[in-house]
Amino acid sequence: MSGIPPFRVLRAKPLWIANGVITGVLALLFTVFYVGANIDPVDHLKKLPVGLVNADEGAAVGGKQVNLGAQITESIGKSTASGDRIDWKVMDEKAVKEELGEGKLYGALVVPADFTSATTALTGSATTGTLVRPTLTVLTNQSAGSMGSSLARTATTQAAENASLQVGKGLTAQSGTGQPKLPAAARVLLADPASVTVEDGHPLDSHSGLGLTAFYYALVLVVCGMLSANVISGQVDHALGYTHNDMGPLRLHRPLIRATRVQTLAISSTLMAGLSLLMGTLVMVGAIGIMGMDAAHLPLLWLYSVCAIAVSGIGALTLLAVFGTPGMLVVTLVFIAMAVPTAGATTPIEALPAFYRFLSEFEPLRQITGGIRSILYYDAQADAGLTRGWVMMAAGLAAAALFGFGVLGWYDRKGLHRIPVETKPEKTAVQA
Repeated sequence: MSGIPPFRVLRAKPLWIANGVITGVLALLFTVFYVGANIDPVDHLKKLPVGLVNADEGAAVGGKQVNLGAQITESIGKSTASGDRIDWKVMDEKAVKEELGEGKLYGALVVPADFTSATTALTGSATTGTLVRPTLTVLTNQSAGSMGSSLARTATTQAAENASLQVGKGLTAQSGTGQPKLPAAARVLLADPASVTVEDGHPLDSHSGLGLTAFYYALVLVVCGMLSANVISGQVDHALGYTHNDMGPLRLHRPLIRATRVQTLAISSTLMAGLSLLMGTLVMVGAIGIMGMDAAHLPLLWLYSVCAIAVSGIGALTLLAVFGTPGMLVVTLVFIAMAVPTAGATTPIEALPAFYRFLSEFEPLRQITGGIRSILYYDAQADAGLTRGWVMMAAGLAAAALFGFGVLGWYDRKGLHRIPVETKPEKTAVQA
């Protein structure tokens, strides 16, 4: 016993400086990643994919075949009003339904088959009560993300309204050339002839969290892997006798079993892989069995969940083993701070600043979320994010193995053991 009062350590400047630097940097990084990614999504919006469909069959007007739908889609596609924020994709109705059902489009604008005939009918002399106002349909897609769907809806509705005004100018000019004067109400209607309706382009079940259950489910998988890695790392160290294990007022300690760093990581990873079977099962039981989340393809969802937890956990174990005590901070930054804003769940990837879009290409949460979305919302279609999810998880596992075992093997070869091996002193000859 030194006899020095414990609270005297609070006078030590290095204690304050070291902890101040670590906690301060952590607070700053979390703020930058979370707030910076979402502070102005509209300004950072770039090439948000939105479908543009012309199903208009056209009509004969004054002896000429006219297709107003083609004029509308062409003018919207060439419009510079939205800059490069919206990526208008001209396609047919079948292709739009397919891409909405794969999460590749955030919305769409559809010109119906009778648009020209219904619109040109407004130039007739009939009373407004007998006229059928043409309709432009805006399709939303919450399964691709609520904010992305909202941004697409706003842009598409504005484009539809502007198109209606442009068509109205042409019809107004046409109605004034040698035709009977229309009633005042008809002229008002003619100036803005089309109504805009909003429909759900890819309806979800009621217990799908408005398209967010996939994100939160994936987040649970990543957090389970990350936190379990911290628990497993500590328990393996205790089982090998490297650390004490405090249980309330009790302190437990086991005899030391010397293990190389590579062996320790192999033991921890094996334990993580085995326990992932339990955790993946319980996550499904909690989400589907207890909370009633809508889900399909349950065997595939279970397998994907188990693999996601295992890969996330082994990746976290690798960082803990390589970096030691600071490893938990690195794990938190990689799996939470940088991952959540770049997952494409709340803010679409297309609305993130360039740096965050770069991070989203390899951040684990985004890849896992894409696979879960495919299973939950898109009938487990491979090109709806499931293939990318599997491939990126395999790549992540390979990268963790190469990095972890490679660095730890180097530590072992250099003799950088966790507890230095004691060497016996050399015997010297005793002189008579």
